[in-house]
Amino acid sequence: MLTAYTSDEIRAAERTLMARLPDGTLMRRAASALAVACVNVLPRVYGSRVVLLIGSGDNGGDALYAGALLARRGARVHAVLAGRTAHEGGLSDLLRAGGRPVDARDGDIAADRVLADLVGRADVIVDGLVGIGGAGALREPYASLARLTAGAPGVVVAVDVPSGVDASTGEVQGEAVAAHLTVTFGAVKAGLLVDPGASRVGTLHPADIGLGPHLPAPDVVALTGADVAGLLPRPSAVSDKYRRGVVGVVAGSDRFTGAAVLSVGGAVRAGAGLVRFASAAEPVAQVRARWPEAVTKVITPGEGVRDVGRVQAWVLGPGMGTGDEAHALARSVLGGDVPVLVDADGLTVVSRDRELLRREAPTLITPHAGELGRLLDVAPAEIEARRLHYARRAARELGVTVLLKGSTTLVAEEGRPVRVNVTGTPWLATGGTGDVLAGIAGAFLAGGLSCYDAASCAAYVHGLAGRLAAGGPEEGEAPIAALDVALQIPAAVRALTASA
Repeated sequence: MLTAYTSDEIRAAERTLMARLPDGTLMRRAASALAVACVNVLPRVYGSRVVLLIGSGDNGGDALYAGALLARRGARVHAVLAGRTAHEGGLSDLLRAGGRPVDARDGDIAADRVLADLVGRADVIVDGLVGIGGAGALREPYASLARLTAGAPGVVVAVDVPSGVDASTGEVQGEAVAAHLTVTFGAVKAGLLVDPGASRVGTLHPADIGLGPHLPAPDVVALTGADVAGLLPRPSAVSDKYRRGVVGVVAGSDRFTGAAVLSVGGAVRAGAGLVRFASAAEPVAQVRARWPEAVTKVITPGEGVRDVGRVQAWVLGPGMGTGDEAHALARSVLGGDVPVLVDADGLTVVSRDRELLRREAPTLITPHAGELGRLLDVAPAEIEARRLHYARRAARELGVTVLLKGSTTLVAEEGRPVRVNVTGTPWLATGGTGDVLAGIAGAFLAGGLSCYDAASCAAYVHGLAGRLAAGGPEEGEAPIAALDVALQIPAAVRALTASA
């Protein structure tokens, strides 16, 4: 399991460790790890051009010491001094090694052709402007330097965290460095895993400097493939379809039949022992044609789900509509005593009547930013900007488990660490993939997983299936459809269990 921490937690651990070490030891460890990372992205060190962007904090010191190590190996190193001060020991070490300072504290950086040429010709640009203590928008000249890196052809290496990214939350206000590689020291910072900050990280390289024993229990984690493989429901020699889990799906309508096919497909392919599907006549006909394994029932307006049959969990909402009939269906499903996953149109229904979520049995909601915005009365753009904050708030206020979909999928439950999903591909941003995800999670719920584990495992498997459907760097990625993802679920599970 990958664990992540806030900047306050990291700093507290650093203080504890530094009290036991000779002065400067921790910075030297960080600088050494940073220098090695830079060496690894350079075709050769001798004669290479390295530009250090130096702020006033300790991460600027890390960059200066690393620059000195590179200069001693023959690199041509320039340190762009952007802060009011620079780390005295680090700057002295760089100068002794032959590095050259460039003062960027005064003047118009955007019009400084010398500085632009320096950055533009660099093989590696080391971002040591703002460290984990930075919050809010970058000020000048840092903001202009961040913009300058965006057009540079060299490899941008961030020190601990890309400048402009909040290390604790991933929030970005204004300009931010977009790194190709982020070398983070001691432990992963939570903001490096959560968008919008995560999209600025590039390749994440954690460097061990000895903080581990001094860190608290994490508030943000990411499951590995081995973690997910260990949680997935698996049949035993005595299993039958009922022991493996029966999931009920209420989805689709005469207008939206595809959502029914895709959500049922997600459940079938994810290993549900039995899928019971209830809806209007047309989606029932479509599901029968595509997934004959499902037991189907046509329900009439006002009938509810009382005669559908016993299930261990429900999936409610994809394509079901949002009118009075949908509200009655939602009330019928949520009035039961088994776990319920609420998705898509179901979320619109409960956003108008949040009392439907006040139930004793476990509830999992799977919104995107717009749907969560309706539930919390918050603009979707605000949700996207502060994903970690609003996922936690929704779990607390609504009393449910939240799977917040998007470029970074988060799973939040009150009193538990937020789980960040690390699988997926941008090609998953296409219609219907969320319906497949709902079906996967519903199958895992029916198989006995908690909402927290079912959501986490479903997000991981869904992302992995998306990657398999899209292809990879070797064969070239290609567009995918939602059904492609459903069909790749067994391959994704097979890959997980084979490597566990």
